[in-house]
Amino acid sequence: MTNEGSTKRPWFDALPYSAVIKDLPEIDASFPGVRGWLLQGDSRQVVFFDIEAIGAVLPHKHGEQWGVVLAGEMKLTVEGVTHLLRPGDWYHIPAGAMHSAEFLSRFQAIDVFADRDRYAAKR
Repeated sequence: MTNEGSTKRPWFDALPYSAVIKDLPEIDASFPGVRGWLLQGDSRQVVFFDIEAIGAVLPHKHGEQWGVVLAGEMKLTVEGVTHLLRPGDWYHIPAGAMHSAEFLSRFQAIDVFADRDRYAAKR
């Protein structure tokens, strides 16, 4: 789940997503402080997340999810096992696995969802 050789890159931590990402449709997020830009495929979604330090997201489950951390820190608990994730770390949440998260700082990640309709674009 982690990239032990990851190094912190301060120049990246403050770098916003470029127009190539921000020109994508923004997701209709259910939590204040969560933004994401949606790349929609026929059978999958990719979301470029930018999440404030919102604290805990309650346990929930959905289809398979894979992601990689670009900036910030998150505690991710999957089926009762907790990992602290930092830039360069990756995570996998199997379909139907109960999981929760705690966002400890501003957090950016790229997530791939097996569910084609996990997130809807804002209207």
